[in-house]
Amino acid sequence: MGCGWLKTNPFNKIHSDFRRCFGLCFPPCRIFVLGIGFFTLCFLMTSLGGQFSAKRLGDSPFTIRTEVMGALESRGVLRRMSDMLELLMKRMDILARLENNTDFHKGNEALFPLDRFQPAAGLMERIQAIAQNVSDIAIKVDQILRNSLMNAKMGDGRRDQCEVPRDPKYPDCAGKVEWMRARWTSDPCYAFFGVDGTECSFLIYLSEVEWFCPPLPWRNQTAAPSPPPLPRAQAAFRSDLAPLLELVGTGKESLSFMKKRIRHLAQQWLWAARRLEQKLKGRQGDQKHILIHIGFLTEESGDVFSPRVLKGGPLGEMVQWADILAALFLLGHSLKVTVSLKELQSNLGVPPGRGNCPLTNPLPFDLIYTDYHGLQQMKQHMGLSFKKYRCRVRVIDTFGTEPAYNHEEYATLRGFRTNWGYWNLHPSQFMTMFPHTPDNSFMGFVSEELNQTERQRIKSNKVSSMAVVYGKEASIWKGKEKFLAILNKYMEIHGTVYYETQRPPEVPAFVKNHGLLPQHEFQQLLRKAKLFIGFGFPYEGPAPLEAIANGCVFLQARFNPPHSSLNHEFFRGKPTSREVSSQHPYAEDFIGKPHVWTVDYNNSEEFEAAIKTILRTQVDPYLPYEYTCEGMLERIHAYIQHQDFCTTPSPPPPAKAQSPAMQSPPSPLVLSPNATHLMWSPSARRDPHAWPPADSLQVWLSEGQHACTETCRRRGLVCEPTFFRFLNKKEVFLQLSITCDSTEYEMNHLYPAVAENVHECYLQKEPLLFSCAGHNSKYRRLCPCRDYREGQVALCRDCL
Repeated sequence: MGCGWLKTNPFNKIHSDFRRCFGLCFPPCRIFVLGIGFFTLCFLMTSLGGQFSAKRLGDSPFTIRTEVMGALESRGVLRRMSDMLELLMKRMDILARLENNTDFHKGNEALFPLDRFQPAAGLMERIQAIAQNVSDIAIKVDQILRNSLMNAKMGDGRRDQCEVPRDPKYPDCAGKVEWMRARWTSDPCYAFFGVDGTECSFLIYLSEVEWFCPPLPWRNQTAAPSPPPLPRAQAAFRSDLAPLLELVGTGKESLSFMKKRIRHLAQQWLWAARRLEQKLKGRQGDQKHILIHIGFLTEESGDVFSPRVLKGGPLGEMVQWADILAALFLLGHSLKVTVSLKELQSNLGVPPGRGNCPLTNPLPFDLIYTDYHGLQQMKQHMGLSFKKYRCRVRVIDTFGTEPAYNHEEYATLRGFRTNWGYWNLHPSQFMTMFPHTPDNSFMGFVSEELNQTERQRIKSNKVSSMAVVYGKEASIWKGKEKFLAILNKYMEIHGTVYYETQRPPEVPAFVKNHGLLPQHEFQQLLRKAKLFIGFGFPYEGPAPLEAIANGCVFLQARFNPPHSSLNHEFFRGKPTSREVSSQHPYAEDFIGKPHVWTVDYNNSEEFEAAIKTILRTQVDPYLPYEYTCEGMLERIHAYIQHQDFCTTPSPPPPAKAQSPAMQSPPSPLVLSPNATHLMWSPSARRDPHAWPPADSLQVWLSEGQHACTETCRRRGLVCEPTFFRFLNKKEVFLQLSITCDSTEYEMNHLYPAVAENVHECYLQKEPLLFSCAGHNSKYRRLCPCRDYREGQVALCRDCL
């Protein structure tokens, strides 16, 4: 039918418009031929460009074989292109003859002069020339590819010659290569780093990306000298929290809650920062780059807290995280905040894959604050880099992690393994809400501090017969009818229990339930109330401190026997053996009467007598310094400037030698004047970089049933695990007049200790197991104690 199909084709109008626009007319068949030619040239360029633009030979030691295969395909493409052009010329000849027989060409010949368009014969000559050029290119490429293939075979020969080195400095090399042979395709990250299944690629990866094998001698090991590190910027106190609110982000109820809290306490934070700045007198230190990854808010961990913000769920963790963010920001450090796994991977530099490979670049952060969920996510995605950089991690851990649960091998052998422990971190890297055990660092949070005018207003507006129950979930009230009935005889009871459609059945009718209140309204309720009463749960939350700070008396239950992971479901599985004697041990031990009353709720007479006494007792608002904004800023500043878990502590400095003939230097410890304990010798050399300063050390011998925590506390001191290294010596037993028929080094979280009945002394073999927690009637423990600043148990008197 020739080209006559265009007469009735709808595209014929397009052809006419085109002809009118340019004042010329192309025969349709010629347009068709031109289109075919143009398409052929485009295909030629993209085929050749695609094959030769991906990677040049030699870009990577692992791309030789890939490039050769791609080049062979390019040679085939060129041959096919040449064949296609030859076929195209034959078809064009047929089309030209058909075109000469059509009426369409005759009708339009006047509008299309021959000098305006080259005839079909000329076009065919051009295509023929293109075909010849393609053929010439194919021959030249074929020659290049033969040379490339020869070089590739030589490279493969060298690669096939790679043997696993037998170097005693790298004992794991052979085993790792064997693992790579079997499993290198299990994670795409290996291919990302260039592993392609050959022996040499395994060895290059294991020597240059990881560090299990020695460098290959034929590899270029001369790296460009790294530029000297830029000078550290000095941290400077900030005076505006608005940029922090932008850093926190949006999209979750929990984030909104934290931002509201930061805004509410902003003025107190700023005042506290100015006071601490004056106290430090310019000794602020270097600015740190800090990543804050709140793991429990990620979708991968379930984010169970965000949906419960509006339904009375526990808010203690979010209170603490909000205060940590504010403190770190005001101290002048550079922060990055993430609440998603994708953001975490991006900021860490995680390579694509399943997390078995190291990070692509050195970790850009000096410190990482996260929680147990975030810690698990980091371990899953950082590969060997997690072990390398874990010393920079700080884990926000509400209930604490004791050394016996933290040491993986010991926890497994001795039955201390739980779902939350065995991380082999330094125990002080875990940071708690309250100072449960000095083995962990006390992070804390803040409560609102009242000025003198507010304190007087609260005292004058107190309703002496008003009580508020601690607990926003209805389940907390279940089974408490007996206590509530006694309390109702003397006081009006208020609750803040969450409910959706009707009054919770667990709340008696005589209770005035306000429902779930915003934080500022809850504060106003506490400022009116005389009593804040707890029914045993939740444990160790921030609300009792807020109530005491607003002038309430806190009444709580004494647990007999104490609750622990051994006898109570709530604590089961938590990495601690701590015995909780009340709902809020900190309030009981560090505050006490008249602000805190701890009674046996199973004894109705004791419970009723306590209420009567509280009604007659007048108390002022009270807030421990360590829970003020200034106290938290002071504590975090000291941690950042002095805690370093990435360097091995230096051995204890010896005392000044008294005689050149002495075989070993004397102990830096001396017996106290009253001979009850050991203390740091005034003549001992002090390490200026040691923190806490060693001259705050006192060594006491515990009773059989007491942990070091209790032993120090009874003497008005606090246990300091950093000082165990000074005690872990046989001479210390001798200085305390302890007879040791034998002395053994073993792994035990109770050591150093003495079994007095058999005169056996034990020293600690594993430094990660130095622990203030734990006791056994068989042993009396050597306990390192220190003084502390008034209202700031985390810091010694000279620690700031």
